[in-house]
Amino acid sequence: PLIYQELRNKGMIQIDSLNAGGTHRAMTEKEIRIKLGLPKQINFTHYYNHEYNDPEQLVIVGEIPASFVAEKTQGELSQSIPVVVNKLITEDYDLIIALSGTLPHEAAGYAGGLKVFFPGISGPEVIDLLHWAAVLIGIPRIIGTVDNPARDVINKGSSYIFNKIKAPTISFNMVFEETGQVVIPKGLYIGTGFNGFIDAYKQATRASSQLHIVYIDKPLEFAVQVIDKSYDEIWTAGKGSYKLQSPGVMEKGGEIIIYAPHINCFHSRPEMDFALKQIGYHCKDYVKKYLESNSEFSKNVAAHVINVRGQGSFDVHSGKEEFNFKVTLATGISKDVCESVGLGYRNPDSIRKEGFIGPGKLWIENGGKYLYKIK
Repeated sequence: PLIYQELRNKGMIQIDSLNAGGTHRAMTEKEIRIKLGLPKQINFTHYYNHEYNDPEQLVIVGEIPASFVAEKTQGELSQSIPVVVNKLITEDYDLIIALSGTLPHEAAGYAGGLKVFFPGISGPEVIDLLHWAAVLIGIPRIIGTVDNPARDVINKGSSYIFNKIKAPTISFNMVFEETGQVVIPKGLYIGTGFNGFIDAYKQATRASSQLHIVYIDKPLEFAVQVIDKSYDEIWTAGKGSYKLQSPGVMEKGGEIIIYAPHINCFHSRPEMDFALKQIGYHCKDYVKKYLESNSEFSKNVAAHVINVRGQGSFDVHSGKEEFNFKVTLATGISKDVCESVGLGYRNPDSIRKEGFIGPGKLWIENGGKYLYKIK
Protein backbone atom coordinates (compact mmCIF):
# COMPACT_ATOMS: atom_id res chain seq x y z
CA PRO A 1 0.00 0.00 0.00
CA LEU A 2 2.84 2.45 0.76
CA ILE A 3 4.40 1.85 -2.65
CA TYR A 4 1.02 2.24 -4.33
CA GLN A 5 0.33 5.54 -2.59
CA GLU A 6 3.79 6.89 -3.38
CA LEU A 7 3.35 6.06 -7.07
CA ARG A 8 -0.09 7.68 -7.13
CA ASN A 9 1.33 10.79 -5.50
CA LYS A 10 3.92 10.93 -8.28
CA GLY A 11 1.15 10.92 -10.89
CA MET A 12 1.29 7.27 -11.95
CA ILE A 13 -1.95 6.44 -13.79
CA GLN A 14 -1.60 2.72 -14.53
CA ILE A 15 -0.28 0.27 -11.93
CA ASP A 16 -0.20 -3.43 -12.83
CA SER A 17 0.89 -6.48 -10.85
CA LEU A 18 2.40 -9.69 -12.25
CA ASN A 19 2.39 -12.76 -10.01
CA ALA A 20 5.72 -14.54 -10.57
CA GLY A 21 4.26 -17.96 -9.90
CA GLY A 22 6.51 -20.25 -11.93
CA THR A 23 4.54 -23.48 -12.36
CA HIS A 24 2.31 -22.85 -9.36
CA ARG A 25 -1.39 -22.40 -9.95
CA ALA A 26 -2.77 -19.00 -10.91
CA MET A 27 -3.80 -16.86 -7.94
CA THR A 28 -7.19 -15.20 -7.75
CA GLU A 29 -7.40 -11.42 -7.52
CA LYS A 30 -8.47 -11.83 -3.89
CA GLU A 31 -5.38 -13.94 -3.12
CA ILE A 32 -3.09 -11.44 -4.84
CA ARG A 33 -4.63 -8.57 -2.89
CA ILE A 34 -4.14 -10.43 0.39
CA LYS A 35 -0.55 -11.28 -0.53
CA LEU A 36 0.21 -7.63 -1.32
CA GLY A 37 -1.70 -6.35 1.71
CA LEU A 38 -4.03 -4.18 -0.37
CA PRO A 39 -7.07 -2.68 1.41
CA LYS A 40 -10.42 -2.44 -0.40
CA GLN A 41 -9.91 1.17 -1.46
CA ILE A 42 -6.75 0.34 -3.44
CA ASN A 43 -7.18 -1.13 -6.91
CA PHE A 44 -4.46 -1.95 -9.42
CA THR A 45 -5.23 -1.50 -13.11
CA HIS A 46 -4.47 -5.15 -13.94
CA TYR A 47 -3.75 -8.26 -11.87
CA TYR A 48 -1.74 -10.56 -14.12
CA ASN A 49 -0.77 -14.16 -13.43
CA HIS A 50 2.32 -15.45 -15.18
CA GLU A 51 1.18 -18.39 -17.32
CA TYR A 52 4.45 -20.22 -17.89
CA ASN A 53 3.04 -22.53 -20.58
CA ASP A 54 1.30 -19.89 -22.73
CA PRO A 55 3.60 -19.05 -25.69
CA GLU A 56 1.62 -15.86 -26.34
CA GLN A 57 2.89 -14.45 -23.03
CA LEU A 58 6.55 -15.29 -23.61
CA VAL A 59 9.53 -13.89 -25.48
CA ILE A 60 13.07 -15.27 -25.98
CA VAL A 61 15.75 -12.80 -24.91
CA GLY A 62 18.91 -14.93 -25.03
CA GLU A 63 20.48 -18.33 -24.39
CA ILE A 64 22.80 -19.63 -21.69
CA PRO A 65 25.58 -21.60 -23.44
CA ALA A 66 25.77 -25.36 -22.90
CA SER A 67 29.41 -24.95 -21.80
CA PHE A 68 28.35 -22.69 -18.92
CA VAL A 69 25.64 -25.14 -17.81
CA ALA A 70 28.10 -28.06 -18.02
CA GLU A 71 30.62 -26.18 -15.89
CA LYS A 72 28.05 -25.43 -13.19
CA THR A 73 26.68 -28.99 -13.09
CA GLN A 74 30.13 -30.62 -13.24
CA GLY A 75 29.28 -32.15 -16.61
CA GLU A 76 25.98 -33.71 -15.50
CA LEU A 77 23.99 -31.48 -17.88
CA SER A 78 25.50 -30.24 -21.13
CA GLN A 79 22.60 -28.39 -22.68
CA SER A 80 21.98 -24.74 -23.46
CA ILE A 81 19.07 -23.03 -21.68
CA PRO A 82 16.93 -20.59 -23.69
CA VAL A 83 16.17 -17.47 -21.68
CA VAL A 84 12.40 -17.16 -22.10
CA VAL A 85 10.53 -14.55 -20.06
CA ASN A 86 7.08 -12.99 -19.74
CA LYS A 87 6.97 -10.30 -22.40
CA LEU A 88 5.27 -7.80 -20.07
CA ILE A 89 8.66 -7.18 -18.49
CA THR A 90 10.03 -5.88 -21.80
CA GLU A 91 7.18 -3.46 -22.51
CA ASP A 92 7.07 0.32 -22.08
CA TYR A 93 6.56 0.61 -18.33
CA ASP A 94 8.00 3.61 -16.49
CA LEU A 95 9.12 1.55 -13.50
CA ILE A 96 9.37 -2.11 -12.49
CA ILE A 97 9.37 -3.04 -8.79
CA ALA A 98 10.13 -6.66 -7.86
CA LEU A 99 8.85 -7.78 -4.45
CA SER A 100 10.17 -11.01 -2.97
CA GLY A 101 10.65 -12.75 0.34
CA THR A 102 14.03 -14.23 1.26
CA LEU A 103 14.42 -17.58 3.01
CA PRO A 104 16.38 -20.80 2.35
CA HIS A 105 15.43 -22.42 -0.97
CA GLU A 106 16.27 -25.87 -2.30
CA ALA A 107 16.96 -24.88 -5.93
CA ALA A 108 18.52 -21.44 -5.49
CA GLY A 109 20.18 -21.35 -2.07
CA TYR A 110 17.79 -18.65 -0.94
CA ALA A 111 14.62 -17.30 -2.50
CA GLY A 112 14.64 -13.68 -3.60
CA GLY A 113 16.74 -11.47 -5.81
CA LEU A 114 16.90 -12.28 -9.51
CA LYS A 115 15.02 -15.56 -9.02
CA VAL A 116 11.80 -13.53 -9.34
CA PHE A 117 12.63 -13.13 -13.05
CA PHE A 118 14.48 -16.36 -13.79
CA PRO A 119 12.66 -18.73 -13.38
CA GLY A 120 9.81 -16.84 -11.66
CA ILE A 121 8.38 -15.44 -14.91
CA SER A 122 10.11 -17.80 -17.35
CA GLY A 123 8.93 -20.47 -19.77
CA PRO A 124 8.55 -24.24 -19.19
CA GLU A 125 11.93 -25.27 -20.60
CA VAL A 126 13.72 -22.76 -18.35
CA ILE A 127 11.85 -23.99 -15.28
CA ASP A 128 12.44 -27.63 -16.17
CA LEU A 129 16.15 -27.32 -16.86
CA LEU A 130 16.91 -24.97 -13.97
CA HIS A 131 15.30 -27.23 -11.39
CA TRP A 132 16.86 -30.31 -12.96
CA ALA A 133 20.29 -28.67 -12.90
CA ALA A 134 19.78 -27.89 -9.20
CA VAL A 135 18.97 -31.55 -8.48
CA LEU A 136 22.09 -32.68 -10.33
CA ILE A 137 24.14 -30.29 -8.21
CA GLY A 138 22.34 -31.55 -5.07
CA ILE A 139 20.16 -29.95 -2.37
CA PRO A 140 22.77 -30.17 0.43
CA ARG A 141 25.22 -28.21 -1.74
CA ILE A 142 22.66 -25.51 -2.54
CA ILE A 143 20.06 -24.95 0.16
CA GLY A 144 20.98 -22.20 2.62
CA THR A 145 24.04 -21.08 0.62
CA VAL A 146 24.33 -17.59 -0.86
CA ASP A 147 26.72 -18.30 -3.74
CA ASN A 148 26.29 -21.63 -5.48
CA PRO A 149 26.25 -23.03 -9.05
CA ALA A 150 22.45 -22.84 -9.33
CA ARG A 151 22.47 -19.16 -8.35
CA ASP A 152 25.20 -18.58 -10.96
CA VAL A 153 22.83 -19.95 -13.62
CA ILE A 154 20.00 -17.73 -12.32
CA ASN A 155 22.21 -14.65 -12.46
CA LYS A 156 23.47 -15.53 -15.95
CA GLY A 157 19.94 -15.95 -17.32
CA SER A 158 18.77 -12.76 -15.63
CA SER A 159 21.57 -10.76 -17.25
CA TYR A 160 19.98 -11.42 -20.66
CA ILE A 161 16.60 -10.32 -19.30
CA PHE A 162 18.00 -7.06 -17.95
CA ASN A 163 19.46 -6.30 -21.37
CA LYS A 164 15.88 -6.18 -22.69
CA ILE A 165 14.18 -4.31 -19.85
CA LYS A 166 13.52 -0.69 -20.78
CA ALA A 167 12.38 0.62 -17.40
CA PRO A 168 14.32 1.37 -14.21
CA THR A 169 14.05 -1.71 -11.98
CA ILE A 170 13.99 -1.86 -8.18
CA SER A 171 14.31 -4.93 -5.95
CA PHE A 172 12.58 -5.10 -2.57
CA ASN A 173 13.86 -8.17 -0.68
CA MET A 174 11.85 -8.77 2.46
CA VAL A 175 12.87 -10.92 5.42
CA PHE A 176 10.12 -11.88 7.84
CA GLU A 177 8.93 -14.38 10.41
CA GLU A 178 5.48 -15.94 10.52
CA THR A 179 3.43 -16.79 13.59
CA GLY A 180 0.15 -18.36 12.55
CA GLN A 181 -1.39 -15.88 10.13
CA VAL A 182 0.72 -12.99 11.41
CA VAL A 183 3.73 -11.83 9.38
CA ILE A 184 6.43 -10.09 11.42
CA PRO A 185 8.77 -7.97 9.25
CA LYS A 186 12.45 -8.22 10.17
CA GLY A 187 14.24 -6.50 7.30
CA LEU A 188 13.84 -4.80 3.93
CA TYR A 189 16.76 -4.69 1.50
CA ILE A 190 16.55 -2.56 -1.63
CA GLY A 191 18.66 -2.39 -4.77
CA THR A 192 18.36 -0.99 -8.29
CA GLY A 193 19.44 -2.54 -11.57
CA PHE A 194 21.10 -5.91 -12.13
CA ASN A 195 23.95 -5.44 -9.64
CA GLY A 196 21.61 -3.83 -7.12
CA PHE A 197 19.39 -6.91 -7.19
CA ILE A 198 22.37 -9.11 -6.33
CA ASP A 199 23.59 -6.80 -3.55
CA ALA A 200 20.12 -6.53 -1.95
CA TYR A 201 19.67 -10.29 -2.18
CA LYS A 202 22.99 -10.94 -0.42
CA GLN A 203 22.12 -8.52 2.37
CA ALA A 204 18.74 -10.22 2.80
CA THR A 205 20.33 -13.68 2.98
CA ARG A 206 22.51 -12.59 5.88
CA ALA A 207 19.40 -11.63 7.83
CA SER A 208 17.52 -14.76 6.74
CA SER A 209 20.37 -17.01 7.86
CA GLN A 210 19.90 -15.66 11.40
CA LEU A 211 16.12 -16.20 11.36
CA HIS A 212 15.39 -19.19 9.15
CA ILE A 213 18.16 -21.68 10.00
CA VAL A 214 17.69 -23.75 13.16
CA TYR A 215 20.61 -25.72 14.61
CA ILE A 216 19.95 -28.95 16.51
CA ASP A 217 22.28 -31.00 18.72
CA LYS A 218 21.57 -34.55 17.54
CA PRO A 219 20.05 -36.37 14.55
CA LEU A 220 16.29 -36.87 14.52
CA GLU A 221 14.45 -40.18 14.47
CA PHE A 222 11.07 -38.53 13.86
CA ALA A 223 10.22 -35.06 12.59
CA VAL A 224 6.69 -33.76 11.99
CA GLN A 225 6.35 -30.79 9.67
CA VAL A 226 3.01 -29.10 10.38
CA ILE A 227 2.10 -27.52 7.05
CA ASP A 228 0.17 -24.26 6.95
CA LYS A 229 -2.99 -24.04 4.81
CA SER A 230 -1.22 -21.59 2.50
CA TYR A 231 0.51 -24.70 1.14
CA ASP A 232 -2.38 -26.55 -0.48
CA GLU A 233 -0.55 -29.27 -2.45
CA ILE A 234 2.39 -31.63 -1.95
CA TRP A 235 4.24 -29.62 -4.62
CA THR A 236 4.71 -26.85 -2.04
CA ALA A 237 4.33 -28.87 1.17
CA GLY A 238 7.28 -30.97 0.01
CA LYS A 239 9.47 -28.21 1.43
CA GLY A 240 8.86 -29.98 4.73
CA SER A 241 11.18 -32.73 3.50
CA TYR A 242 13.71 -30.47 1.74
CA LYS A 243 14.39 -28.46 4.88
CA LEU A 244 15.43 -31.53 6.88
CA GLN A 245 17.91 -32.97 4.38
CA SER A 246 21.13 -31.25 5.46
CA PRO A 247 23.78 -33.89 6.32
CA GLY A 248 23.26 -35.50 9.71
CA VAL A 249 19.87 -33.96 10.52
CA MET A 250 17.87 -37.16 10.01
CA GLU A 251 19.02 -40.38 11.62
CA LYS A 252 19.57 -43.31 9.25
CA GLY A 253 16.13 -44.90 8.86
CA GLY A 254 14.40 -41.90 10.44
CA GLU A 255 11.02 -40.57 9.36
CA ILE A 256 9.87 -37.20 8.06
CA ILE A 257 6.10 -36.79 8.45
CA ILE A 258 4.35 -34.13 6.39
CA TYR A 259 1.24 -33.34 8.44
CA ALA A 260 -1.36 -31.50 6.38
CA PRO A 261 -4.92 -32.85 6.68
CA HIS A 262 -6.14 -30.11 4.30
CA ILE A 263 -4.05 -31.34 1.34
CA ASN A 264 -5.79 -33.68 -1.11
CA CYS A 265 -3.54 -33.57 -4.19
CA PHE A 266 0.08 -33.62 -5.28
CA HIS A 267 -0.40 -30.62 -7.58
CA SER A 268 -3.39 -28.35 -8.22
CA ARG A 269 -2.75 -28.43 -11.97
CA PRO A 270 -4.33 -31.73 -13.18
CA GLU A 271 -1.64 -32.42 -15.78
CA MET A 272 1.13 -32.07 -13.19
CA ASP A 273 -0.78 -34.08 -10.59
CA PHE A 274 -1.06 -36.86 -13.17
CA ALA A 275 2.66 -36.67 -13.98
CA LEU A 276 3.60 -36.91 -10.29
CA LYS A 277 1.44 -40.01 -9.85
CA GLN A 278 2.89 -41.45 -13.05
CA ILE A 279 6.53 -41.30 -11.95
CA GLY A 280 6.18 -41.51 -8.17
CA TYR A 281 8.75 -40.36 -5.59
CA HIS A 282 12.21 -41.84 -6.07
CA CYS A 283 15.94 -41.25 -5.66
CA LYS A 284 18.07 -39.47 -8.26
CA ASP A 285 19.56 -42.60 -9.86
CA TYR A 286 16.11 -44.14 -10.37
CA VAL A 287 14.75 -40.95 -11.96
CA LYS A 288 17.77 -40.55 -14.24
CA LYS A 289 17.18 -44.10 -15.48
CA TYR A 290 13.46 -43.36 -15.95
CA LEU A 291 14.26 -40.31 -18.06
CA GLU A 292 16.45 -42.37 -20.38
CA SER A 293 13.30 -44.05 -21.71
CA ASN A 294 10.94 -41.12 -21.08
CA SER A 295 12.97 -38.22 -22.45
CA GLU A 296 9.94 -35.92 -22.88
CA PHE A 297 8.93 -36.21 -19.23
CA SER A 298 9.00 -32.90 -17.31
CA LYS A 299 12.37 -32.42 -15.64
CA ASN A 300 10.74 -29.99 -13.23
CA VAL A 301 8.47 -32.78 -12.00
CA ALA A 302 11.45 -35.16 -11.98
CA ALA A 303 13.38 -32.70 -9.82
CA HIS A 304 10.52 -32.35 -7.35
CA VAL A 305 10.12 -36.08 -6.70
CA ILE A 306 13.86 -36.45 -6.04
CA ASN A 307 13.90 -33.43 -3.75
CA VAL A 308 11.01 -34.70 -1.65
CA ARG A 309 12.18 -38.32 -1.42
CA GLY A 310 15.77 -37.43 -0.60
CA GLN A 311 19.07 -39.22 -1.00
CA GLY A 312 19.09 -42.91 -1.80
CA SER A 313 20.50 -45.59 -4.06
CA PHE A 314 19.03 -47.64 -6.93
CA ASP A 315 20.09 -51.10 -8.09
CA VAL A 316 19.32 -51.17 -11.80
CA HIS A 317 19.36 -54.99 -11.88
CA SER A 318 16.98 -55.67 -9.00
CA GLY A 319 15.02 -52.44 -9.34
CA LYS A 320 15.37 -51.96 -5.59
CA GLU A 321 15.82 -48.56 -3.94
CA GLU A 322 17.26 -47.84 -0.52
CA PHE A 323 16.85 -44.49 1.22
CA ASN A 324 18.49 -42.67 4.10
CA PHE A 325 15.10 -41.87 5.67
CA LYS A 326 11.36 -42.39 5.19
CA VAL A 327 8.96 -39.71 3.95
CA THR A 328 5.38 -40.11 5.14
CA LEU A 329 2.22 -38.17 4.28
CA ALA A 330 -0.41 -37.54 6.95
CA THR A 331 -2.78 -35.68 4.64
CA GLY A 332 -6.11 -36.09 2.86
CA ILE A 333 -4.41 -38.33 0.29
CA SER A 334 -5.37 -41.99 0.74
CA LYS A 335 -3.06 -44.79 1.86
CA ASP A 336 -3.36 -46.57 -1.50
CA VAL A 337 -2.34 -43.46 -3.43
CA CYS A 338 0.55 -42.67 -1.06
CA GLU A 339 1.93 -46.19 -1.38
CA SER A 340 1.46 -46.20 -5.16
CA VAL A 341 3.87 -43.25 -5.45
CA GLY A 342 6.44 -44.64 -3.02
CA LEU A 343 5.58 -42.57 0.05
CA GLY A 344 4.50 -43.70 3.49
CA TYR A 345 1.04 -43.07 4.94
CA ARG A 346 -0.23 -42.14 8.38
CA ASN A 347 -3.82 -41.33 9.23
CA PRO A 348 -3.76 -37.60 10.05
CA ASP A 349 -6.22 -38.24 12.91
CA SER A 350 -3.54 -40.39 14.58
CA ILE A 351 -0.99 -37.57 14.73
CA ARG A 352 -0.70 -35.99 18.17
CA LYS A 353 1.85 -33.37 19.18
CA GLU A 354 2.57 -35.10 22.50
CA GLY A 355 3.70 -38.19 20.60
CA PHE A 356 6.52 -36.26 18.96
CA ILE A 357 8.06 -34.46 21.91
CA GLY A 358 11.26 -35.83 23.44
CA PRO A 359 14.73 -37.08 22.50
CA GLY A 360 15.13 -37.73 18.79
CA LYS A 361 11.75 -36.21 18.00
CA LEU A 362 10.72 -32.79 16.70
CA TRP A 363 7.32 -31.18 16.17
CA ILE A 364 7.70 -28.24 13.78
CA GLU A 365 5.04 -25.54 13.52
CA ASN A 366 5.05 -23.44 10.31
CA GLY A 367 6.45 -26.51 8.56
CA GLY A 368 8.68 -26.05 5.54
CA LYS A 369 9.67 -22.51 6.50
CA TYR A 370 12.89 -23.24 8.42
CA LEU A 371 16.09 -25.03 7.41
CA TYR A 372 17.53 -27.46 9.98
CA LYS A 373 21.22 -28.19 10.44
CA ILE A 374 23.36 -30.06 12.95
CA LYS A 375 25.47 -27.86 15.23
